Amino acid sequence: MLVEGNSLRSTSRMADVSINTVTKLLVDVGRACQAFHDEKVRGVKAKRVQCDEIWSFVYSKQKNVPEGMENEAGDVWTWTGIDADTKLVISWYVGQRDVESADYFMHDLKERIANGIQLTTDGHKPYLTAVENAFEGGIDYAMLVKIYGQPTGENPTERKYSPNECTGYEIKRISGNPDPSHISTSYVERQNLTMRMHMRRFTRLTNAFSKKVENHCYAIALHFVYYNFAKIHKTLRVTPAMQAGLMDRWMEISDIVKLTEKY
Repeated sequence: MLVEGNSLRSTSRMADVSINTVTKLLVDVGRACQAFHDEKVRGVKAKRVQCDEIWSFVYSKQKNVPEGMENEAGDVWTWTGIDADTKLVISWYVGQRDVESADYFMHDLKERIANGIQLTTDGHKPYLTAVENAFEGGIDYAMLVKIYGQPTGENPTERKYSPNECTGYEIKRISGNPDPSHISTSYVERQNLTMRMHMRRFTRLTNAFSKKVENHCYAIALHFVYYNFAKIHKTLRVTPAMQAGLMDRWMEISDIVKLTEKY
């Protein structure tokens, strides 16, 4: 239920168990999934990688953070890197949308890839320094900068909740010789939607948001192990991990739960 977009309380009601039981399961399995991903997703032979960051918040939005909780609440960003061919999420990191988080994320991504790649990101400036520090110029890297128009809608409510229209884009070659036909962030942006659909705490305008950053990370770890190793990708007909050669079979939900025994 947790990997199919249900909140802790709805899972508690449907399974007829205490919410403390559901929370403990999330913590135990999420911690094991972090260790499992760190161990298994290495030596990935990717060719084209796309990276992006997705917004969420813990306890409250940044403007409503109570005094004394500045380090425990507010906006958090999840950085993700996906293989455009196998759809495998190679690396993810929860932090701020700053240079330090970008640097940590890119170094982790570099350590998990076995060969040279073509990388595409959006125009977020911290990527420039982070990619240079991690790959030291040995990468085909380009930025895809989207250009948005003014908000549409006849009243303030429509303008608030309607996304701005993308009116164009600009391609910036940063290093190496990236293939223009593969400069895209479409797959990683689609992964952002998958995250919002499969994790209730990422759904906008609800009260199911994360209350603790630790549980937020455990939920993300559980999601990516399920996505990479258990969920059959519709276009691939296998899991991303199988397509990437990391596993020779898909994992059942019970296999994910059993990770708690090993880790």
